[in-house]
Amino acid sequence: MKGAIVGVALAFVLHLFFTYPGSSDSHRPVVEILTTQHDDQQQGSDAPLSYADAVTKATPAVVNIYTSKVVIQQRSRLFDDPIFQRFFGDRLKSVPRKRLESSLGSGVIISNQGYVLTNNHVIEGADEIQVALNDGRTTQAQVVGTDPETDIAVLFIKLDELPKILISKTETLRVGDVVLAIGNPFGVGQTVTQGIISATGRNQLGISTFENFVQTDAAINPGNSGGALVNAYGELIGINTAIFSRSGGSQGIGFAIPMSIAINTMQQIIEYGHAVRGWLGIEAQTLEPALAESFGLGNIAGVVVAGVLRNGPADQAGLEPGDVITHINKQPVSRAKEAMGLIATIA
Repeated sequence: MKGAIVGVALAFVLHLFFTYPGSSDSHRPVVEILTTQHDDQQQGSDAPLSYADAVTKATPAVVNIYTSKVVIQQRSRLFDDPIFQRFFGDRLKSVPRKRLESSLGSGVIISNQGYVLTNNHVIEGADEIQVALNDGRTTQAQVVGTDPETDIAVLFIKLDELPKILISKTETLRVGDVVLAIGNPFGVGQTVTQGIISATGRNQLGISTFENFVQTDAAINPGNSGGALVNAYGELIGINTAIFSRSGGSQGIGFAIPMSIAINTMQQIIEYGHAVRGWLGIEAQTLEPALAESFGLGNIAGVVVAGVLRNGPADQAGLEPGDVITHINKQPVSRAKEAMGLIATIA
């Protein structure tokens, strides 16, 4: 059986009735968040025997998200069958069947202003969204905006004395760092699992358009989508998003959106109502070794300009099909999706 990349929002169905089924470094902050950075990220001989302090700091800001929507099922094709029509005509009319489709996921309160980060796939298409806090309070949530291309959604809740979480400013997450995943797997209640950062910069997974995921072996299961991935200090480093699984359950390969992407997307959504992205007007292709050799480029790494949109920014700058891009904003690029992602961050 082939593995699959799947979102980790948990969905289930209830019958309504018994018989009826929107950045650059200079981008102006628009939401107050708490950030921190540790100069010493070493977690070696002085690693704690318990991560209870980190859990205590982080869990109050992690919420459960319950969504629901009414689904009207299409009438059965049986009613359109010619033989059925011959015997019954219009005597048996199709009765619309309604059902209440519910799902659950997780989210993180980013500021005491009431903004909550979660995944777009957790709340997509929902008619009603309810947020349950760790302290027992529940409230309706409003959708501020969504960005399917990064799988980020921003909600707003109106409650007093909201908890808030510290966000790590550490730009370089290290493979091997201890992390904790916090969420509501299978609806059993808030749960914390522990693991390490297995890899960074994961892309080309088919989860979203712009991918730069943190990979972790901390157990992530259905219902964890939108929850927190925190470091050993209880600081938010990512938003849990998906798992690679053959069975639908955790197999030690989970993916989280790093906070650099999540916060940038969130602030654009709050300020503009949608994510704002850079655009060059090119079609890019990874410069594979065989292709580089055919071009006589040797061991040069980069991406080939496969197409240029007429009158677009690239066309006006003089880029042509066949040109090779090796750096974007002084950052080396070696894969097409990586290059397009970097271009998108320049707005």
